[in-house]
Amino acid sequence: MAHHAVTFDVSANPVTVQTGTLLTEAAQKAGVEVTQPCGGQGRCGRCLVRVTEGNIRRRSTLRLSAEDVAEGFALACQAVVEGDATVSVPPQEKVERRLSTDRTVAQVTVPLGYNYLTDQTVRRVTLDVSAPTMDNQTDDWSRLQNALSRTLTQDGETKGAGLAPGSSLLSLQVSLPLLRRIGRTLRDGEWQVTATLDLADRRDGRPSARLIDLQPGQVTEETPLWGVAIDIGTTTVTVWLVDLISGEVRAQAAEYNGQISRGEDVISRIIYASKGHGDDEMRDLVVESINKLIQRASKRAKVDQADIVKATIAGNSTMMHLLLGIPAESIRLMPFVTAVNSIPVFRAAELGLDLHPEATVDCLPGVASYVGADISAGVLSAGVDDSDQTSLFLDIGTNGETVLGSKEWLVSCACSAGPAFEGAGVLYGMRATRGAIEEVWINGQTYEPNYRVIGEVKAKGFCGSGLISLLAELFLNGILDKAGNFNHLLPTKRIRRGEHGLEYVVVWADDSDRGEDLVITHVDVDNLLRAKAAIYAGFTVMADSVGFPLEAVEQVLIGGAFGKYINIEKAVEIGLLPDMPWDRFYFLGNTSVLGAYRALLVQADRDRIQAIAGRMTYIELSADNSFYDSFTSALFLPHTDLRKFPSVVKELEQIERQRDPAIADQGQGG
Repeated sequence: MAHHAVTFDVSANPVTVQTGTLLTEAAQKAGVEVTQPCGGQGRCGRCLVRVTEGNIRRRSTLRLSAEDVAEGFALACQAVVEGDATVSVPPQEKVERRLSTDRTVAQVTVPLGYNYLTDQTVRRVTLDVSAPTMDNQTDDWSRLQNALSRTLTQDGETKGAGLAPGSSLLSLQVSLPLLRRIGRTLRDGEWQVTATLDLADRRDGRPSARLIDLQPGQVTEETPLWGVAIDIGTTTVTVWLVDLISGEVRAQAAEYNGQISRGEDVISRIIYASKGHGDDEMRDLVVESINKLIQRASKRAKVDQADIVKATIAGNSTMMHLLLGIPAESIRLMPFVTAVNSIPVFRAAELGLDLHPEATVDCLPGVASYVGADISAGVLSAGVDDSDQTSLFLDIGTNGETVLGSKEWLVSCACSAGPAFEGAGVLYGMRATRGAIEEVWINGQTYEPNYRVIGEVKAKGFCGSGLISLLAELFLNGILDKAGNFNHLLPTKRIRRGEHGLEYVVVWADDSDRGEDLVITHVDVDNLLRAKAAIYAGFTVMADSVGFPLEAVEQVLIGGAFGKYINIEKAVEIGLLPDMPWDRFYFLGNTSVLGAYRALLVQADRDRIQAIAGRMTYIELSADNSFYDSFTSALFLPHTDLRKFPSVVKELEQIERQRDPAIADQGQGG
């Protein structure tokens, strides 16, 4: 097979590839970053490059005009190398958003009554091991086990080990690397050593311990033990560094999940992972993201990463599979089954995490294909499973995961809302980075907009909260009708016909960072309506399936990154959230990492998450015939059945009275 030289303008040296190699693959070989938010399916158009010289073949020209092709533009994920080529790569989107986890350490409260000796499974125990003699030639490993059983039995009450006098360890597990250095450690410490153990596995009151570390001599009581709580979100990875003895969070760090460059939603990532070595690449990207954050948090707290001995990880089912390198294709294919929901405990070295190599890594349990450990952990931290009140718990994102219930019962579902509210599928949509419009107001008389931009700079696009706000304002001010159609008869230049049909200009070119008008198109509106309809239909069908009226929900708990910035009023006005009194809504922030933190500290909470996952009934919406009807009904603003949104009806009537003096006079006369 022929080989060709491909030169990228942002790389010093060309790379040699075979005929038929995708430009994205050539770019990776050259160390050039080309983002693929749709997972290389050619749908998003954001891997656009320009071939200035040479021979490539476009497998698809979707999102490319004839003029684009004539000028050499191509989608890198759909362009095949068939000869030497020179490629120009535009600047890739810089991640610079306000992370959802920008909370201060002071806002994280240690669980009430936390006691390291009784709640924590990790122990550090000083052992006096009997030295061998010619009369007692017991092997080193057995001596260590005997000393440990003896010490835990004697100090069981004070150490919280749970061993009754006269009992012993059920077993003591050790890795081969650690076993190799036990003999030398015992002798270096002159038969006094400090063992770090994990006593999580208990049967019949007898713990089965795993040896994490063995150090010569006695370690002072003041020396802390460290752990990390990790949330692998589809968008953001979050790490909390925790002192396991005090329970305090000492540092936090958050950053975008590196997998975003290979797919913005879980389906795109599953597809990408199924190609070639995509599964290895996806695993490496997320591990690299986690390790960077561990390093950042450790540096802030002045902690040696090798002293971190325990980690708990929450994330949706796809994120867990990709972290572990487990094929995830079955998640997106009927009948939508995961490879594993309850994942065994691993050592940090097995996963490539930059902790103590023997550190316990506990991946929390999920429920089903699209309701993962992030939801199990979120239900715990939100207290849904322990409440007398019936709660609706929402994690709004690409997959709108929902839980309904109380301490008596729990049901869950997930709907594929798509990434429209996360900036994808919208012409000028973007993540919540610097330059994103996050809120919009429109004057009902002039139809002129005002807006707020993240970073207080020129606008370059709309993030999710901005799109919700914009959609609500367009509807309330009569620019959009309830079906999402623009009213082109209004006296404003901002409504015009564009390449994608009618559109509304929010920002003129002179005021935009792009130097072009920022608009929302009819196609954009359709995508947003489908996204909000899927989410609303999801939780209404779930409630109907168990015969529970939605209006009887006593509290709506909103977790996740996106939920932190949602304006309740605007979300109700477009029909994304149910029309309820505002005092029933609570924003909880990142409930997933908070649940992982609780599980890291308190074994009873870890057991509770397992119980939550085990007793939660999962409803597969694709198998429910009523979902399509509910989805279709919700494709309007705010809904076809306006009785479900009385506050919006009242608001529309008030706006109409303000516009029409005759109606206002009739109201006063009545």
